[in-house]
Amino acid sequence: MPRACEPVVLDESPWHLLGAYMRHWREEVRSISQRELAKAAFVDQGELSRWERGLARPHADHVKGIDDALGAEGRLVTLYGLVVEIDRLRTLATKENSDEEAATERRQLLRFAATSAAFGAFGMPGEPVRRLLSLSLNHDFRGVAEWEVSCADHLHALRTRPPAQVAADLAIDLMAVRRQLDACAPAELAGLHRVTATLSAILANALTRRGDHGAAIRWWRTARRSADLSGDFGLRLLVRGEEAGHGLYGQRAPETVLRLVESAEQIAGKPSVDFMTTRAKALSMLGRHDEAKQTLHALLRLAETDARSDPWGFWKPDQIHFAESWVHAGAGEEAAAAEARDEVLRQTGDYQYKANIALHGALCTVVQGGTDEGVRQAAGTIGGMSPAYRSTHILETGRMVLRAVPIAQQARPAVMEFREVLATTEASKHA
Repeated sequence: MPRACEPVVLDESPWHLLGAYMRHWREEVRSISQRELAKAAFVDQGELSRWERGLARPHADHVKGIDDALGAEGRLVTLYGLVVEIDRLRTLATKENSDEEAATERRQLLRFAATSAAFGAFGMPGEPVRRLLSLSLNHDFRGVAEWEVSCADHLHALRTRPPAQVAADLAIDLMAVRRQLDACAPAELAGLHRVTATLSAILANALTRRGDHGAAIRWWRTARRSADLSGDFGLRLLVRGEEAGHGLYGQRAPETVLRLVESAEQIAGKPSVDFMTTRAKALSMLGRHDEAKQTLHALLRLAETDARSDPWGFWKPDQIHFAESWVHAGAGEEAAAAEARDEVLRQTGDYQYKANIALHGALCTVVQGGTDEGVRQAAGTIGGMSPAYRSTHILETGRMVLRAVPIAQQARPAVMEFREVLATTEASKHA
């Protein structure tokens, strides 16, 4: 029996795409002739013409010279390295040998390719990079049930592994499901849109953890659109709730997050524990502590009858206690905050929640007047983590601690040291 989705065959060479970008930088970015570039890069003009048309493969040294001459700041060199790996991958894919070692190597090359594309390593328009990656992907067509297992795997990875690794793996599967959507039977569309929405939301979360906020917002948009196309009402609400909640970590102003919550509540048509946890945290960030606690009380009443984990595994009841910890810590209510923290630690398996809960304790200490003790607690929490796990969510919670320090105490040595910890960690993420 034929498969429901037949693969699309692409004949384009990755070397043609490298050539196209050489030409793009020469003509569109720098506006110089082939002759001028050949002279500046110390290459033969005839060879340069062949490289731009994808008829020949340049040596790495020649690409470096062209990159320098065009002022491309390493973009063409990076693209060259990717093309070399993609070309090698295509060679592996055509071999009959499909043993585990070959499959593992192909996966590693895909991860390399997806990482480069996912984080904008080239500074190029997205469509040609997508086309380049599509050349590397085997026809990984899966049933919706198998895709749902993949979604669960990625969500587990998000809570246990460094966000950079999670985002790279997600980019691979998003490329694969996108190809499957382009060729699948109508009966599979809703399920694949559901998968796309779920994977896109997880990727947006991972990119938020990396501090890649512009890319994250674009993936939130993709997740919303895909959820809408799936026709799954619960997923539509979930994606919007996740987008609003993660927006609090330096991605959006708290006022904007409140507007997102209001918009989602209009779609829902009734109160939601997910939206209310985000509302309470946003109000706390704005210093509207009485309103935050009122929202928290309403949330706890609603949770008595409506606090179920969603079927995808994003939202769990421990998030209610996390919101309690956040709000009570911001108001300086140590006993209530500590009780909530203990509940979160009892239930969560997410390294990020554990670190942020500790930072809530530091925040409460600062709010109560113990500035030096609080910032030292915060510095110890962040400094004691492996650098790969110091996500933007954690750094932004650390900044909440810093913002709680009274203006008159901002120059204290312990505060200055904590500010340096945050700045050094942030700089290392972008090194």
